[in-house]
Amino acid sequence: MKSLAATEQSDPRYSRIDTLPTEEIARLMNAADAAVPGAVALALPAVSAAIDGIAERFSAGGRLLYVGAGTSGRLAVLDASECPPTFGTDPDQVVGVIAGGDPALTRSVEGAEDDAEAGAEAVSALGVGPRDSVVGISASGRAPYVVGAVTEARARGALTVGLACNPGTPLAAAADHAIEVIVGPEIVTGSTRLKAGTAQKLVLNMISTITMIRCGRTYGNYMIEVSASNTKLTDRAARIVADITGAGPEDVRAALDAAGHDVKTAVTMIRNGLDADAARALLAARGGRLDAPDA
Repeated sequence: MKSLAATEQSDPRYSRIDTLPTEEIARLMNAADAAVPGAVALALPAVSAAIDGIAERFSAGGRLLYVGAGTSGRLAVLDASECPPTFGTDPDQVVGVIAGGDPALTRSVEGAEDDAEAGAEAVSALGVGPRDSVVGISASGRAPYVVGAVTEARARGALTVGLACNPGTPLAAAADHAIEVIVGPEIVTGSTRLKAGTAQKLVLNMISTITMIRCGRTYGNYMIEVSASNTKLTDRAARIVADITGAGPEDVRAALDAAGHDVKTAVTMIRNGLDADAARALLAARGGRLDAPDA
């Protein structure tokens, strides 16, 4: 019999969870989840190498694309969709692709993950090229849709990354960078939305966040590209400008209003005593970086 991948194996410690009190099951799940960060820590050298490659291409105008199926695909779309409000990226700069398309975000699309050709076609349709980075995500590391997408992306010259929760997978072999986070069997056998999903979310958090840090989309730990699209984010933008410049509330609000609620422009206005247009020109001369020296 073919040996099962670790993510598909049954852990005898959980063989009678259906007979346990609710709190005991919760404790077992919590203990299992606690092991995930340690598994991610072991993969940090591979994660870091992948991020450096992604950031280099992103800085040169390339895109970051995530491709996944099932839970992995939903996590892909989630992380991509968080980048515009958090880091001010265009929606086309960080893209999440899920096998089965948008309907698969809310319900299972049976068989979609088994179609390697569809994965390749998705990459082709997006016009992936050498400046782009494509991260394939599959807990098993075997989903044909994801492997097909990564294989096509690599053939087109893109940087490719394979994120899996098993060792020595087809996805790892297909990618330039293999990130293997070995979390072991799930508390409910084969339910990789659990530890494997948590591990993938942690790694995707790192990939998007550190890429944006490397590309100058933060100032220290401040979200200087935040899109002030609602009351909460408008208040956050004001706090960021105040913290960076030390200006009072009235000056901060006036600068933000004049800057069209762009944090970097408002900070540059206050720091340099400039109007909005002059501040934008100065930022442009500095390559858009708030902390860069004058050009």
